[in-house]
Formats: sequence, structure tokens, C-alpha cells
Amino acid sequence: MRSRSDVLELAILGLLHEAPMHGYELRKRLNLMLGSFRALSYGSLYPCLKAMAQRGLIVAADASQTPPPHALAGKRSRNVYELTADGKEHFSQTLASSGPTTWEDEHFDVRFAFFAQTDAETRLRILEGRRTRLAERLEHVRQSAARTRDRLDEYTLELQRHGLEQVEREVRWLDGLIDNERGARRATERGDRRAQNPEPGRPAGTEPADDADASQH
Repeated sequence: MRSRSDVLELAILGLLHEAPMHGYELRKRLNLMLGSFRALSYGSLYPCLKAMAQRGLIVAADASQTPPPHALAGKRSRNVYELTADGKEHFSQTLASSGPTTWEDEHFDVRFAFFAQTDAETRLRILEGRRTRLAERLEHVRQSAARTRDRLDEYTLELQRHGLEQVEREVRWLDGLIDNERGARRATERGDRRAQNPEPGRPAGTEPADDADASQH
């Protein structure tokens, strides 16, 4: 994803993957879910929807029901958008990617919003990449602050401090998420090993009986 329009496209694909929606409902959901899209307007949404339809990722149908009461007037407010088979495949392929662009500020937020639909390995790669990127940023800001401290006024220094604290908080947050993902992966691997190598005398895929059950036999 190289531009804001690519981020908006992914967000639209993800929301339509849940259910077909009016343009009005799409805009409302985008504004609620993604802080970076708080200023999203119909002027930016509809060109993106049109381009996605031309590429065969979505289709628009005129809804038979009454449009939402606050929707803009006109025919386009009655369109209901839904994913095509190509759109679903494109969304799945995008969620499976974990390159450097997925670690950047705006891109990371959108990808994280759809982590529930992303596989565990990809989630972990994105989280680790994001943490690495922030650690690099943190070191750069600290070095810059040390070089310029004597030349800055108290308000600029306070702004620098605020920026450092924000990055440090996100790094701690990422550390917790990464630990959780790794812990879940280890638990899954242990379960797989037990299923493949059961205890002697116990069929694969079964659990050992507890003491109370055993005493009844």
C-alpha cells in the first residue's frame, strides 16, 4: 500500500467483507473505526468506490429499501455495495502480506483493525516489524533531542518529551501484544505435539482421564 487511497481501499474491502453496505453506512463505519479517516468525505469515498467497481472488486446495486435518513440526496446514496469473488480474494491476499509498508503509521492502524481476520504468523510479523520501526524512531528522536536541547525553548522541549512518551507507550503496548501472540503460538504448538505424540496406551487426539474418572473403572 503506497498511498492513502490504498489504505481507504483496504478499509472498504474489510468492512464489505462483513456485510454489504450503503455508501453512507460505509462512511459512518470508517469514521467510527479508524481515527485517521475522521475527516473522510463523500468526495473521497465515492471516487474510491467507483475505481474499485471498475476493477471488479465490488459491485453496486440500487437498494429497494428507503435510504438512511441522513444520507445525501441522489441516486448514489441508494447504492448498496458488496464484494465480488475477486474482491474477497484481493482482501485475503492483502491480509496475508506483512511487508514494511504494513508497519507504517496509517497502514498499521488499518491492518490492526482487521487482525481478527489475519492469520497468527502474519499478525506476529507485523507487530514485530512495527516495534522495530518504532524503536528506530525512538532512538532517532532521543539523539536529536540530546543534540538540540540547549538551543530549544521550554515549550519545544515539552513537545519533544510528549512525542517520546507517545512512542514509548506504543512500544510497551506492542511488547504486550507480541508476548500474547508468542504465548498463543507456543500453546498451539504444544497442543499439536500432544496430538501427534499421545501418551503410551492413549489414542491420538484424546485427553487423559482425571483421577475421579479413573477411580470409577
